[in-house]
Amino acid sequence: MKHGKRFAELAKQIDRSNLYDPAEAITLAKKVAVAKFDETIEVHIRTGCDGRHADQQVRGAVVLPYGIGKTVRVLVFAKGAKADEAQAAGADFVGAEELIPRIQKDGWLDFDVCVATPDMMGVVGRLGRILGPKGLMPNPKSGTVTMDVTKAVKDIKAGKVEYRLDKANIIHVPIGKASFEDEKLVENFNTLMAAIVKARPATLKGQYMRSISIAPTMGPGIKINPMKVQ
Repeated sequence: MKHGKRFAELAKQIDRSNLYDPAEAITLAKKVAVAKFDETIEVHIRTGCDGRHADQQVRGAVVLPYGIGKTVRVLVFAKGAKADEAQAAGADFVGAEELIPRIQKDGWLDFDVCVATPDMMGVVGRLGRILGPKGLMPNPKSGTVTMDVTKAVKDIKAGKVEYRLDKANIIHVPIGKASFEDEKLVENFNTLMAAIVKARPATLKGQYMRSISIAPTMGPGIKINPMKVQ
């Protein structure tokens, strides 16, 4: 990928041959986040997993202590008392079958996370081709298929993030904004990494985390020493 002069200048501040401690990397990531908006700081983890095998999938969710600095819009598929519970918990949108044509035909996707009660998954399953590729399909592993909709909504609003392997077996997760204090980003990073370390597949042979880097939305990546977090 070809980058512009601005990116090249920022990249000069980073020693590409060095593996940084997490706290150093976070300080540097904030320093190179010079866009006109509050950039998101993201963690990218290249794993030794092979996601084609079910027993080597890595997927889950964790509540970051300081959130990610973003207002998350939550849609809940539920009926009756559970729909009322979702509304009371602060869900932005709540509904059932009537939402299917709105999403299928009108292309409505003005939400960031989708939660569903187990009894609604037959309905939500019809949206698999739309929600799946966008990472919006509810899943028990990430806690978004649940009867406890109050906890699900409150956790998401409090800063819950999902982590999962992409097709290249890399995990990409935001840990906050460049405007966050260093200490808050470090704590969010440590909380995320502890969850991912714990999620290591039992069948995996060899190195789990092959490389870890941290980067602001528009800036260069900074490599972190994987041995500091495993």
